Amino acid sequence: MTVPPGRRERKKAATRQKIADTALRLFLERGYDAVGIRDVAAEADVAVTTLFSHFASKEALVFELDEDFEQRLTQAVTGRAPHEPLIPALRREIQALVRHCTADSAAPLWRMIDASPALRKYEESMRLRHAESLATAIAADPGPSPTTTVCRAIARFVIDAYSLAREEAEPEAAVDEIFRMIEAAWEVGRSGAGRAVTGR
Repeated sequence: MTVPPGRRERKKAATRQKIADTALRLFLERGYDAVGIRDVAAEADVAVTTLFSHFASKEALVFELDEDFEQRLTQAVTGRAPHEPLIPALRREIQALVRHCTADSAAPLWRMIDASPALRKYEESMRLRHAESLATAIAADPGPSPTTTVCRAIARFVIDAYSLAREEAEPEAAVDEIFRMIEAAWEVGRSGAGRAVTGR
């Protein structure tokens, strides 16, 4: 049973969300480069040290759902129903994430990210970190264990599927197309693991 968060945790989460919402509003109103950390802290009515206790950098303010994204993908692996195939579970989660990020309301945010070298660099490092976490979850999955290289490759493909699909005219169709290739790659990787187990 999930234990409801206590008052302190709720207050902390509310403060984090207030900071993130304030930062995004200022970035979109004034431009990312024109807004400093002190501007965000002052507008959110928090100390700079409080801001940094929630966000490690200015870039992190833009990607405030970073940890949630990573957890959703690893949960798609570890929390799926018994005997549910891995790749369809990941495809379903990526589809949901792509629907969210391609909504009309998200367009200004992505335009801002695409226009900023610092944000694009941060997003790239974030994708690599997410891929490593996902690869770890895939490698720990029960059954014949593909090599570390296979797990990392599949994880990279899944993360890239999200990035590629959100740029397409028909994002959900793009996810399906990419995941057909991922499924084929996964089957090749698993068959290799099976041969290693049986010695064939």
